[in-house]
This record gives sequence, structure tokens and C-alpha cells, in this order.
Amino acid sequence: MRLVLLGPPGAGKGTQAANITDSYKIPHISTGDIFRKNVKEGTELGKKAKGYMDKGELVPDEVVVAIVEDRLKEEDCSDGFLLDGFPRTVNQAEQLDSVLAEMDVAIDKVINIDVRKDTLVERAAGRRVCRSCGATYHVMFKPAQKKGICDLCGGEVYQRDDDTEDTVSKRIEVYINETQPLIEYYSRKQNLITIDGEQNIQKVFKDIMAALGV
Repeated sequence: MRLVLLGPPGAGKGTQAANITDSYKIPHISTGDIFRKNVKEGTELGKKAKGYMDKGELVPDEVVVAIVEDRLKEEDCSDGFLLDGFPRTVNQAEQLDSVLAEMDVAIDKVINIDVRKDTLVERAAGRRVCRSCGATYHVMFKPAQKKGICDLCGGEVYQRDDDTEDTVSKRIEVYINETQPLIEYYSRKQNLITIDGEQNIQKVFKDIMAALGV
């Protein structure tokens, strides 16, 4: 199964990606992880990407696509994969289609986890993180037993700067504006499935599996 996972920040993509890849025994391919790996290992593509990143510029689509293409040609992707964080634009989606056509394969399904903006803001703005061990909490859904103190290590539990309501709202707005054309692109190709991401985790996963025909 060759899949693409779409969803705004706070939609629960990470949890569902882990569930899906475990069920299908396919690799979870996060573009952020691939970038870091290429930069760390000093590959030619990694050096190219780092050159743009060091200047604070966006990495051009052709470099991003080339890095993803390299990853998709690795042995563990022969039976399928789950792409997370890519493509981000219609141009990237079109280039991905071309790359896969050359490999004589295609995307089977694009999973779009749909959550309303106000729900996303509430989820993200309530998130808290332990400064010492990185454990995550939520003021409504999973509060620390003692306010401001990590259950696991006793470290300080705090709100990250990028989790404030204003920052989260702007981040989600950028995602919606950037991704809407992509959702329309896959909808026209008739391989888009939209899942209600406001349900509990188990129900979201059950709906995804049902839509994939499992």
C-alpha cells in the first residue's frame, strides 16, 4: 500500500501514522526525518538542502523531490510506504507522480485527517511539555498530576512558544491555505479519503482502515 497522509498541526497524524505503518508493515517516511538524515550524513542532496536552509531559504521543490525519490527507491519501500509531510504543494504532487510513474507504481490512497480550526487551536494551545525529559501533557486531556511538574522526572512542565493560541492559529491558517489546492488535486484524481479527525483515536484509526478496505 502506497499512501500519503495529510492533516494540519494537531490533527493526530503522528499517532495514526504509527498505527497505519504497523498494520501494513510499511515504512513511515517523514520528510523532516529524511532531511535531517541527509544533512547529518553529508550526502550531495543533503549538502544542497543545507545550503538553502543555512541562508534561511526554502529548499527548492526539485531538491526536496530528489531526496524523497532516493528514499522511495530503498529496499524497504518495495511493498509500500506512508509519506508524511510530503507533498506540500500541487507542484510537488505532480513531480511525485512523475517519479512514481518511472518506478511503475502509483499512490493508492491519500488520507486527509480533517479537524476544525478551533478544535486544533484548543488542542495545541493546551499542550504542555516537560523541559527535562520531553514528556507531553495537555491541560484538558492529560494534565500533570501536580501542576507544572512532570509525573515522570519531576522536571518543569511548560508551554512552548510555538504552542500559544496566536502562533498555533497562524500556523494552521498557513497549512489550510497551502494544502487546500493539494486536497483538490487528489480529489480530482479520485484517490482522496477524508476522515473525521475529531473522533477518538481508536475511531479515527478504524475509519481509516475501513476506507482502505481493511
